Amino acid sequence: LSSYAYWTSTGRDIVTGILAPALPRRSPSPHGGSWNDRRNRIYDAIMTSSLVRALRGATTCVEDTPKEISGVTRELIQMMMQRNDLVHDDVISVLLTTSPDLTSTFPAAAAREVGFGDVPLMCASEINVPGAMPRCIRIMMHVYTTRKREELHHIYLRDARSLRDDLPG
Repeated sequence: LSSYAYWTSTGRDIVTGILAPALPRRSPSPHGGSWNDRRNRIYDAIMTSSLVRALRGATTCVEDTPKEISGVTRELIQMMMQRNDLVHDDVISVLLTTSPDLTSTFPAAAAREVGFGDVPLMCASEINVPGAMPRCIRIMMHVYTTRKREELHHIYLRDARSLRDDLPG
């Protein structure tokens, strides 16, 4: 199973879906390898390995109820995973925050409902800044990915879209 034939062009194992540790871009030297060849292989291994990246996302609730908070949290997490082609094993940890006006439930409970029971989760309350977005849930998800920073899709839903109008939809 260590043959590169088992890895897809996305860098994932066809059977398990786990990211490949490294995918070479250059062919090894037929001459046995000089220092430059070894250096290039090391560079390739580092630059094509999965890296730790942070994904951001936010959404808003219509009202402060457990059902509403759970629903929008699940929607946001699923959209972050889908748009960035992530699988469960890519996720390292998730930080969830709420604006001070959301107190009826923990958003981490909704994360557990979508299968994140074994992922480290942390909930916190945002500081109460005058004029801040009301009824807002924010997520920072730490993941393993082969994507470049500029290839990540940060997800902002509902009224939270206005928080980051500099990001493409």
